[in-house]
Amino acid sequence: MRDPTTKTTLSTTAAAKTVFGYMFSPTIMLLLGGFTIASALSKYGIAKAIASTVLSKAGTDPKWVLLANMLVATISSMFISNVAAPVLCFSLIQSILRTLPHRSSFAPCLIMGIALASNVGGMASPISSPQNIITIQNMTPAPSWGSWFAVSIPLCIVIDLIIWAWLMLLWRPQRDTPIIPVIRAAKERITFSQVFICFVTIGTIVLWCIENSFEDKLGDMGVIAILPLIAFFGTGLLNKEDFNNFLWTVIMLAMGGIALGKAVDSSGLLDTIAHHIQDAVAGLSMWTVLLIFSALTLVFATFVSHTVAAVIILPIVQQVGMSFADPHPRILVMGTGLVCSAAMGLPVSGFPNMNASALEDEMGMPYIRTKDFLKTGVPLSILATACIVSIGYGIMSVLGF
Repeated sequence: MRDPTTKTTLSTTAAAKTVFGYMFSPTIMLLLGGFTIASALSKYGIAKAIASTVLSKAGTDPKWVLLANMLVATISSMFISNVAAPVLCFSLIQSILRTLPHRSSFAPCLIMGIALASNVGGMASPISSPQNIITIQNMTPAPSWGSWFAVSIPLCIVIDLIIWAWLMLLWRPQRDTPIIPVIRAAKERITFSQVFICFVTIGTIVLWCIENSFEDKLGDMGVIAILPLIAFFGTGLLNKEDFNNFLWTVIMLAMGGIALGKAVDSSGLLDTIAHHIQDAVAGLSMWTVLLIFSALTLVFATFVSHTVAAVIILPIVQQVGMSFADPHPRILVMGTGLVCSAAMGLPVSGFPNMNASALEDEMGMPYIRTKDFLKTGVPLSILATACIVSIGYGIMSVLGF
């Protein structure tokens, strides 16, 4: 590794300190803050209570039940991550799955809808998926929560509606299951702990949204992420078992990815790769370059998972964006980062797909097979990517990314 100022090669000791310094960055603190909020919302039944209340209003028509479950999955992913959201949603629909006729088309349709909507929810907020953390790390300056929502929420709504329409046309669940059992809303009394958790969560998110207005005092949104840790662990609402249950494999992957990206940049390898790519795309518009990177990322993320794709590709995208005559690396990085979540064509493409493929009926048969992902996930991945490079690109351009 090289010194960022003098460009001289660092000693082994200095390089080790630099690498470890990169690994625990404010971005990782943001991820820890997100996991803390998710843990509190899940442990005290807040996420489940809100989700079951919404789903109880969906009625008995298959199309509205499907849409309601998809929206709950996407919104849950926004706040408790798209790793925990499908687990929550799949637990809520067990009462529906148990009462459906054997081989009902609504069962795989509903499970697929929740899985795909959870993938879409991975775009929704900076803490909704690990790939978003990697995306923020490669954007200078980092986007505020408000600007992220301005891009992601319209995209999530449009893509969810496209997925819903596709699933209804493909599976046609009304034919064999015209009426769906109603999910009962949770009726437990609201406790002070739940109110306190909601207050801290909403307050933290509001501070993240307006972080740019007092950045000179706090320095980074990672500092704000300390608030839920102090509030929940300091008061005993969360304990060491909850801390140990954090997805440390995901955190370590993000830490390693950030350090790897910095090391590749420091060594000059990233610059070399970016220059070769820049030569290949010379004369092309920013939109065309985004389209090329989006297609590459979509294929890569489908086979090797969203987070790994972000770790490998986004530093290159950022460097290529910097090399344009009119540099706009942020629009390329965020667009490509969102495409990572759009890859949902195989059971291994992301956490929601893995959870969906593991669900089995009473006979021990999986509800979802690989061919189901191929006929739904692959075309919908392409349509979702098309939305990102069209609608998303337009919004990001207007916002000045």
